[in-house]
Amino acid sequence: MEQKTKINAEEGKQELVITREFDLPIELLFRAHAEPDIIEQWMSNPYATAKVLKFEGKKHGSYQLESTDAEGKVVFRSNGVIHEFILNQKITRTFELENAPYGVQLEVYEFEQLTDQTSKLNMHVIYESGAKRDQVLALPFAQGINMAHNRIQEILNTLK
Repeated sequence: MEQKTKINAEEGKQELVITREFDLPIELLFRAHAEPDIIEQWMSNPYATAKVLKFEGKKHGSYQLESTDAEGKVVFRSNGVIHEFILNQKITRTFELENAPYGVQLEVYEFEQLTDQTSKLNMHVIYESGAKRDQVLALPFAQGINMAHNRIQEILNTLK
């Protein structure tokens, strides 16, 4: 199956450029990254339930997310600070996966309207070093982000 989410990882760099086109109006695509109830839906999967513990969608805001397995054991917890939050246009934030060796990363999400019913997400992710970026890429990262983006499309299709 083709992965619709494209990841560009240039050799020797400490960044990723991730792009995905959605059959969604830009307002819905933005909501998927700005509304806790929608975030919880697309971040959950058959193996873990996601919970937004904190979300302040504004400049100088912050967030904290957690996923638990069927027994209630924490699978992962992440947090960050929101530096820029422009409705239907852009979110700039940090992201830290707690108790993981990857360090804090800077993420810039830009939302681009293609037509009235289609939009594109452009993500620029900057890591502390090329080595830390490569650690993440060694995981099933590409499959995971593609799966999450597929879930966004599926969930938001019901809100069109």
